[in-house]
Amino acid sequence: MSALASYITGSLEELRHVQWPTQQQAIRLTVIVIVFIAVNSAIFGLVDFGISKFLSVTL
Repeated sequence: MSALASYITGSLEELRHVQWPTQQQAIRLTVIVIVFIAVNSAIFGLVDFGISKFLSVTL
């Protein structure tokens, strides 16, 4: 058996052992990630805006 075939067989066997999330868990975790990204984007945007305003006033 070639190394590639052995790798694919082993990978498929491992995937059978994975405990996949339910649809509700996947939706909940997706919403958490989207909210986290939105909050962090807003924070970084405000910090960037503040730094740019500070630098435009002082330079």
